[in-house]
Amino acid sequence: MKKIIIETEWDQILGDFLITKKFIALTDFLKKEYSTKIIYPKSTEIFKAFQLTPFSKVKIIILGQDPYHQKNQAHGLSFSVPDNTALPPSLRNIYQEIESDLKIKKDFSHGNLESWAKQGVLLLNTILTVIDNQAASHRKKGWEEFTDQVIKTLSNQKENLVFILWGNYARSKKFLINSKKHLILEAPHPSPLSAYSGFFGCKHFSQSNRYLEKYHKTKINW
Repeated sequence: MKKIIIETEWDQILGDFLITKKFIALTDFLKKEYSTKIIYPKSTEIFKAFQLTPFSKVKIIILGQDPYHQKNQAHGLSFSVPDNTALPPSLRNIYQEIESDLKIKKDFSHGNLESWAKQGVLLLNTILTVIDNQAASHRKKGWEEFTDQVIKTLSNQKENLVFILWGNYARSKKFLINSKKHLILEAPHPSPLSAYSGFFGCKHFSQSNRYLEKYHKTKINW
């Protein structure tokens, strides 16, 4: 595993945290994991969300839990999959909600959300790595402290962001966000197990764009 690099702006913003014993211990743990096990995503893609969405460009945060744990799915962006990869069920449901909400047609053969990231949508998992075929296997290894710091920093240092929290785990991070400065949108997870309990019909995509336009920001081309 090569030296961990986040992204120039984020390195500066999070600099104090990146030299803490906790973060150093996390990087040491990851080096051992990548050298002895199959870990997703590739080490060069761990911080892709930050590389595609620098701190100054963030408008919306879509919070996921941990990466897909099957081969050729995780590539560093929550809910996204690489080109030429079948859509996972949750992402298929996200596309269905976009179609219903915005009255547009989505390409269900394409699940790469890098275009969202480049427009200012931080696709952030709270845990950034996972062992092959073992969901949540890097839970409580130090990632949560890092991503909590990211969420708090965004909340404290920026204004008029949209935080999209789908499912109980993402919603548990609401306490980190200043609701007086930002819009928080909550709904059940888009998983087939819960999508019909309130995710479908949440209209988070149109709500997000209206909020961005209200504060003179360019809306997202979902």
